[in-house]
Amino acid sequence: MTLWFVFALMTVAAIFAVLWPLGRATPATSGGSEANVYKDQLAEIERDLASGLIGASEAEAARVEIGRRLLAAVDGEAAAAPKANLPLRRSAAVAALVGLPVMAAAFYLTLGSPQLGDFPLAARSRMADVNQPLANLVAQVEAHLEKNPTDGRGWNVLAPVLSRLGRYDDAVRAYRNSITYNGDSSERRADLGEALTGVAGGVVTAEAKAEFERAVAQNADDPKANYFLGLAAEQDGRKDAAASIWRAMLAKAPADAPWRSLVQASLVRVGGAPAAPALSDETMAAAKDMSSDDRSAMIRGMVDRLATRLKQDGNDVEGWLRLVRAYMVMGERDKAVAALTDARQAVANDAERLRQLNEGLKNLGLDG
Repeated sequence: MTLWFVFALMTVAAIFAVLWPLGRATPATSGGSEANVYKDQLAEIERDLASGLIGASEAEAARVEIGRRLLAAVDGEAAAAPKANLPLRRSAAVAALVGLPVMAAAFYLTLGSPQLGDFPLAARSRMADVNQPLANLVAQVEAHLEKNPTDGRGWNVLAPVLSRLGRYDDAVRAYRNSITYNGDSSERRADLGEALTGVAGGVVTAEAKAEFERAVAQNADDPKANYFLGLAAEQDGRKDAAASIWRAMLAKAPADAPWRSLVQASLVRVGGAPAAPALSDETMAAAKDMSSDDRSAMIRGMVDRLATRLKQDGNDVEGWLRLVRAYMVMGERDKAVAALTDARQAVANDAERLRQLNEGLKNLGLDG
C-alpha cells in the first residue's frame, strides 16, 4: 500500500503542476489594443489644449466622448478574454486530469509492475552479457557488489568464479562475505578452506584446516572438507591417518560420486591398500566366530557370487571395481586382470561407464 500511496502523491503533484498556470489570470496586453488608442487620444487632447489649438469647451466635449469609448472598449476586452480562453483551458484541464494518469499507468504497467518476478544478479549477468569475456562479467559483478556490498547472492555467484580464475585472495574475501550475508553452512566453510589452501599454493594451512573442521562439525560427511583434512594429514606426514579418512569416505560414497576417483588415487598415493569387499553387519558378526579357513571360504563364496552376477549384468561399474579389488586383496592378480578385461567388454558401448571404470582401475594400480 505504501508504494501505491507514493505513486498517487506523485500523480497529484504532476497534475497540480499542469493546472496551476491555467488557473492564473491572464495579464492584459500592454499595447496594440483599442483601449490604448483611446488613452493616447486623451493625452493628445491635453497637449492640444495646452498649446492653444483647441478651446476648453471643445476639449471637454472630446474628453467625454473618448472617455465613453474607452470605457466601452475596456468592458468589451474584459468580457471577451475569458470566453476566448475558456475552451483551451478546459481542454488542458481534461488532458491533465485524465491523460496524465492514463499515460503514467500505461508506462508503469509495462516497465515497472510490482507483480513482475525478481531478476537475480546471476541471471542478469548471463542474459545481458552472454557474449562478453568472463573477465568482463566478473568486473560487472564486482562493480555491482561495490555499490551493494550486502548482496549475498552476488557474493555466492562471484566466489567460485574467482577461485576458478586463480584469484584466491579475492575468492577468500568473497566466501567470507557469502557466509556473512547468506549464513553459515558446511559447503561455504569447505569452499573457504579450499580458497585459503589455494592462497598457500596447495598447502592446507592451519587457518584452512580450521575451516574444514568447522565444515565437518556441521556435516560429518562433507566430501570436500573430509578430503582436505586427509590431505592435511598427508602433508603433516601422517599417511595412516590420511588413508583412514579417505577409506571412510569411499566406504560411504555412492558408486557415481564424482570425487571417487580422486580419493582412490590419493589413497594409492599414501600406500593405502584397496578395500576388501563390503560385508553386511550380520555377515561380520558371523565371521567373528569362524576359523580363518572358514572365513576365507565365506569371502571366496561372496566373490564368486559377485563374479557370477556381473557376468549376467555387466553394467554395474562399482561391482566390477569391487571384484577387481577383491582379487587384488586375495593376491590373485591374474583373476583381477581377467576381470578387468571382462568389465571393459561389458561396458564398451557406454562411454561414461567405460570412463568411470578406467579411472577406478588406474587407481587400483592396474593398466587403465
